[in-house]
Amino acid sequence: MTTQPHPQPTPPGGTFDGPLHLYAVRVYYEDTDLSGIVYHANYLRWFERARSDVLRMLEIDQRAAIEAGVGAYAVADLQLKYVRPAKLDDDVVIHTRCTQLKAASVIMHQRAIRGSELLCEATFRVGFVAPDGRPRRQPEAWRDAFAPIISQAPTASKESSS
Repeated sequence: MTTQPHPQPTPPGGTFDGPLHLYAVRVYYEDTDLSGIVYHANYLRWFERARSDVLRMLEIDQRAAIEAGVGAYAVADLQLKYVRPAKLDDDVVIHTRCTQLKAASVIMHQRAIRGSELLCEATFRVGFVAPDGRPRRQPEAWRDAFAPIISQAPTASKESSS
């Protein structure tokens, strides 16, 4: 007896709206504390997933770079502000803007938004580091991939209305 292969689902991915990357997440029970409020560290996980999706969509192959001994991205600096809590079953969209590109780093501004409400926002400086942990210039092709999506840092009023 032969069986037909089942269609395989693919992991969720984001989309670009101009230079703005949008990545949807849903708040599951595992994301919350006993009161049904999202545990603070989960915002960092959501932001990381969205940043990883940005790289995938730009065709930046982190895994190949790591395996080849070229280097990897690492968070070098983080500023985070919690505004409102996300709750169980909320649909949240992570907005990511790349606001500055340097030889060895990129600045990304991220916001977690439920409907029109800002829940949390963060600015990350992500550095490219060699396998020994020292800063290293990003591959030129990667810098070229970022160039079309570099935008000015949004203001709270501009971002919440978009």
